[in-house]
Amino acid sequence: MSQDDISQIRIGNSPVGIMGLRTAMEDMAEKYADRPDREVVAELLNRLCKKNYIPEKVKGNYGKAFLREFKKLQGKPFEEETPEGLEIKVLGQGCVQCERLERDLMDVMAEIDLAADLEHIRDIKEIGKYGAMGMPALIINGKVKSVGKVPPRDQLKEWLREARG
Repeated sequence: MSQDDISQIRIGNSPVGIMGLRTAMEDMAEKYADRPDREVVAELLNRLCKKNYIPEKVKGNYGKAFLREFKKLQGKPFEEETPEGLEIKVLGQGCVQCERLERDLMDVMAEIDLAADLEHIRDIKEIGKYGAMGMPALIINGKVKSVGKVPPRDQLKEWLREARG
């Protein structure tokens, strides 16, 4: 199984790696495009339980997350899961500026004693879903804060304190 066969999605407050999600969704795209949500969820769970351990008592949460990802792929409206706490995303394929933004964020988070979910998204297809037209891009709690540059540390501190509340 290659790295490309693993997709990271959010289930509850946790990012989870799922093997074969993209392949399953692409295989189902045409046939299940107009099927009811419950059928889509049942088929995705059926396919993905074969390659992934999904505990019985949280299958409902996984099913909701799989449906959300399927609808994203289809370009249909979906209900975004609202994570608790602070969620920070750096978008960029790994250039020097992208790495610097991630490093600066970690330093600033340590300085202000802030715990948050920090994710660096490097996959160009995933980056495209956010609509940011430059890199690096910074997203805090779903809001684009910066595109195409590394903001000064003081600005990062201000945004993080604001988001923390």
